[in-house]
Amino acid sequence: MPPDFDLDAYLRRIGYGGPRSTTLDTLTAVHRAHVDSIAFENLDPWLGLPVRLDLASVQHKLVARGRGGFCFEQNLLLGHALRALGFTVADLAARVRWNVPADVTRPRTHMLLAVNVAAQRYIVDAGFGGHTLTAPLRLDRRVPQRTPHGPVRLLRQDQQFELQALVPGAPDDWRALYVFDLQPQHASDFEMASWYLCNHPESLFRTTLVAARPLSDGRIALRDHQLTHYPLDGAPRLSMLDSATALRTTLQQAFGLTVDGLDMLQARLEALAAAGRAPAAGG
Repeated sequence: MPPDFDLDAYLRRIGYGGPRSTTLDTLTAVHRAHVDSIAFENLDPWLGLPVRLDLASVQHKLVARGRGGFCFEQNLLLGHALRALGFTVADLAARVRWNVPADVTRPRTHMLLAVNVAAQRYIVDAGFGGHTLTAPLRLDRRVPQRTPHGPVRLLRQDQQFELQALVPGAPDDWRALYVFDLQPQHASDFEMASWYLCNHPESLFRTTLVAARPLSDGRIALRDHQLTHYPLDGAPRLSMLDSATALRTTLQQAFGLTVDGLDMLQARLEALAAAGRAPAAGG
């Protein structure tokens, strides 16, 4: 265990008090507790604040301060926790395919984990926004695998894997989320990819407020002033948040985020709410 990683504080943060054995049951329970408790969010890059990926910074932000984060922060923290519990973990990188045209190849801007359990390898991912996994996936299984939030599957071509989710209403229902291989990545790889996502002027993380979290009855996702609840069964329900108060309350209550101390947040939320209330051009 890294000497400066506080496993007890992390487990309290995610509300996990179960066994600390290196079993699939423990891996599954810790993974689910993590994604239930620590929301995906991009407040720091959206506000122009730096995102630091060293262990002390990630642990302070997501554990001590009660914040969330995006894939690098989420999976670096989860990876440290799993190693502290005794699991063997490899840090991997993926190219996002979700909402990306088939003829476009994206850089490796997503992080995920490969975890060994009893001679089997599993994929674990706590940081893919509105489609974040809520259960580990067997890497060598080609048939669809059930998760608490719907079936997913891993397809393999040569040394590359594609993660797909069953999305009713999509063409053929199966949609690609990302592609990856099993080459372990280094901290410098993630630092470079994170800097790109946080600083490129056209990056979604710079231009759009995003938050996501799984619930017992589905998922919720925030995109600017639009809040959507995706139930496990049935049509999505959309709400428009038309005030800074509504946006802040949603971040705090629906996503469980502690946002006190973000001095620039109020002004950005007020501007966002005003933009949402503005009439469309020509309307």
